[in-house]
Amino acid sequence: MNTAAPQDFVLPQASDMGNENALAIGTRLSDFEITGVLGEGGFGIVYLAFDHSLQRTVAIKEYIPGTLAGRAADASVAVRAERHKGTFEAGLKSFINEARLLAQFDHASLVKVYRFWEQNKTAYMAMRYYEGRTLKEIIKNHPELVNEAWMKFIFKQILDALETLYQSRILHRDISPDNIIVQKNGDAVLLDFGSARKIIGDLTQGLTVILKPGFAPIEQYADDGSLQQGPWTDIYALAAVMYFTIVKTAPPMSIVRVVKDSLLPLQTESHAGYSKKFLMAIDMGLSIQPEDRPQTVDEFRRLLGITAFDSARNASDSKTRRPTRHADVLADDEPSAGLVSPRSATSFTAAHAKPGDKKSILIAAGLILLSLLSAVYFFNAHDKNKTAPVLNNIDMEATAAGSSEVKLAIKPWGMVFVDGEQNGVSPPLKKLNLSDGKHTIRVSNPGFPDFSAEIEVGRDNPTIIEHEFTSK
Repeated sequence: MNTAAPQDFVLPQASDMGNENALAIGTRLSDFEITGVLGEGGFGIVYLAFDHSLQRTVAIKEYIPGTLAGRAADASVAVRAERHKGTFEAGLKSFINEARLLAQFDHASLVKVYRFWEQNKTAYMAMRYYEGRTLKEIIKNHPELVNEAWMKFIFKQILDALETLYQSRILHRDISPDNIIVQKNGDAVLLDFGSARKIIGDLTQGLTVILKPGFAPIEQYADDGSLQQGPWTDIYALAAVMYFTIVKTAPPMSIVRVVKDSLLPLQTESHAGYSKKFLMAIDMGLSIQPEDRPQTVDEFRRLLGITAFDSARNASDSKTRRPTRHADVLADDEPSAGLVSPRSATSFTAAHAKPGDKKSILIAAGLILLSLLSAVYFFNAHDKNKTAPVLNNIDMEATAAGSSEVKLAIKPWGMVFVDGEQNGVSPPLKKLNLSDGKHTIRVSNPGFPDFSAEIEVGRDNPTIIEHEFTSK
């Protein structure tokens, strides 16, 4: 597979000038000399720099949240008002913790932090400089690169990086097309966690700042521990990135999908060049309820049909070293992310929960809408035995089907699970071929209570399952 970029694949160039907060070209930070500005965001600035000690080009990230602080005349960072001091310092602590965390890993698909230090009343991390484009930029400017084989090559590397994090009980929780960079040789790298952004968002109640619409799963909108976070949380975000890669638009916000799911599964539409198995795996990763998603990286890899050959270069180049301690990407006093499947009965402390008076769920539309969304979600998630106003029942009619065939008649559509395993979306799925005996069938359409039934398949007991999800 050709993973190289086309001839017009232009690498990002460092700017000679940034905004008023950017350090001047030629500024020395320890052994590093600023040579340009690579990018600026609301919570930091990334510079191109030259390491005079080791004679190499690096990227340096500076913590400078523009809404809270600015550049003083002596190049130091100063808070704009005394009331911002506590929030600024909490974000600074989180920034340092993230740098310390990333510095412990040595994985080809995880951003490599060489060192971090405090200076100018703020903090910096020196990182490897990756020549390439973000996934978002590639999708916009070079769609001809994107196909199933290319996606498998790219996302195999990202899944490997996530698996490394999970071995140390760490969740990423900030995966998006902006946070994946593809180098000119085709190798992919998962960038920073944005943990300082999260801390500041928590303290300012600005959840819309820390969650990226379309890529954050439902459990990231809750802060009371009722919705567990784990690998399945990152898997939702990664599936959303895959969806974005194919259709060039993000899925609807998960908090909105709870009430009315307007997301049409990928496998129900024609996407030339993509196998049904691959599309079905992405659809499963985008399941609203955490327990309906793949629970581990290995499970998601297998569903996608990704093999070791899909990332041979990454496998040969990458040598993983586990950190010597368990750490989370957030402040030291926050709990680390327990990686317990929501399918199990084991209790779990939400990875991002922080004591305080944060709202249960926040969206930009406001608290009233949010409360409604939350109520509907918890009704669907925990009261599945309750019946909607109008529901069709399972009809155990005798048909001409074979002894192991179960016909499906689902309206308008639903994700079908057999004995806990996802089997596709009906329609287009019209029948199941099951072994004789008892089976549990569950059909899920987000926004409605799940429909489930116990059936017995046998030579003399053919079955048809009919159900209509309706709000009438």
